[in-house]
Amino acid sequence: MSDVLDLTRDLIARPSVTPEDAGCQALLAARLEAAGFTCEHLRYGDVDNLWATHGDGEGPTLVLLGHTDVVPPGPVEAWSSDPFAPEIRDGVLYGRGAADMKGSVAAFVVAVERFVAAHPAHRGRVAVLLTSDEEGDAIDGVRRVADTFRERGERLDWCVTGEPSSKDVLGDLLRVGRRGSLSARLSVHGVQGHVAYPDKARNPIHLALGALDALASRRWDEGYESFPPTSLQISNIHAGTGANNVIPGEMEVLFNLRYNPHWDADRLVAACEEILRDHGVDFDIRWHRSGEPFYTPPGELRDAARDVLARFSGGTPEESTGGGTSDARFIAPLGAQCIEVGPVNASIHQVDEHVRVADLEALPDLYLALLEKLLA
Repeated sequence: MSDVLDLTRDLIARPSVTPEDAGCQALLAARLEAAGFTCEHLRYGDVDNLWATHGDGEGPTLVLLGHTDVVPPGPVEAWSSDPFAPEIRDGVLYGRGAADMKGSVAAFVVAVERFVAAHPAHRGRVAVLLTSDEEGDAIDGVRRVADTFRERGERLDWCVTGEPSSKDVLGDLLRVGRRGSLSARLSVHGVQGHVAYPDKARNPIHLALGALDALASRRWDEGYESFPPTSLQISNIHAGTGANNVIPGEMEVLFNLRYNPHWDADRLVAACEEILRDHGVDFDIRWHRSGEPFYTPPGELRDAARDVLARFSGGTPEESTGGGTSDARFIAPLGAQCIEVGPVNASIHQVDEHVRVADLEALPDLYLALLEKLLA
C-alpha cells in the first residue's frame, strides 16, 4: 500500500469524533517534525490545534488547512463495515473521515514531506494548520487560532483547504469562495388564552406571520460575482401546548441566512430586526454568526490551482463559491487568499463514507504540484 493510504487508514482508525482528536495530531506532528517542521500545539478548552511551519518566512506563507475531527458515525450496524476500521473494497476506501477529511490531511503531510525534501531552501513558508473543532461548535478551533495569529501579527498569504470539493473527477472543481452563514433563534411573545376568547389573548403565530412572510419572500440581492443571491430559509417553527383550544403564549422560530459579499452580518441583523419591528412583533432574538463570506479574485493562487487541477482532471475546473461553510472563513479575514481543493464529495457525513483509492493516491501529487508552482 502507498504511504498516503497507510496514513489515512491510521487516522481513520482513531475515533476522533468532534472535538476529540484521539491522537491524530500527535501522530502527524511527529512526522512533520521528522521532516524539519517546527510544530506548535495550541489547545483551547477541549480542542486540539496544530500549527506546523517550514521555512524562514522570507516570501509568502502558504497554509494547508484541515481538520482531524469527524462527525459521529451514527448506528454502527447501518455500516457495511466498522466506521473506524478502514476497509478497502473494489478500489474504494471506507471509513468515517475517508473523504471529510482525513484523506486530505494525510495527503497534506505526504505532500509537504516530499516538497521540503526536494526543495529544502524553498521560498517563503509552507505551513500545515489542523484543528479538532471543524465539525463541532467551531469556537476553540481555527476561529480561536485566527485570534491568536491576529494578536501576534502572523502573516498568511495563501490558504488551501482540503475539504472534499470535487464533483465527479478529482480536480474538476475549484472552490474560490464561500457564502457567509448567519443563524437566528427568534422568540415571539404573545398572551396565552382560550381560543373562544381571542380578545383576552394575543396569538404570537398570527402576530408573526406577516413578518415571517416578509423575511422569507424578500429578494435580498441579485448575487455577487459567482455567488448566488442571498437566501433566508426558515428551518423550524414551534408553538402551542398540544391542545387545539389554547392560544399559545410563545412561538419560537429558527432561520438561517446564507449570504454573499453584498452583505455583512451586522447589516443583515439590522435589516431583519427592522422587518420584525415594522410588523409590530414583540420579540427577542439570538444570533449566531458562523462566518462572513470570502472570495478570492483571479490572481496567482487561482491561476496556479486552475493549471494544476486541469492537469489532474483532464479539463478546465469549474470555479465555484457554492456549498456551505469551511474553516477558511476564519483565515480569509487575516488577509489570506483562500481556495478549496479536495477529493470527490459524494458520501461525506453519510453511512459508508468513502473515497476512491486512486483519487487518494493522486492527492499528494496534486498538493505537491501546487506547492512547487507557488513556492519552489
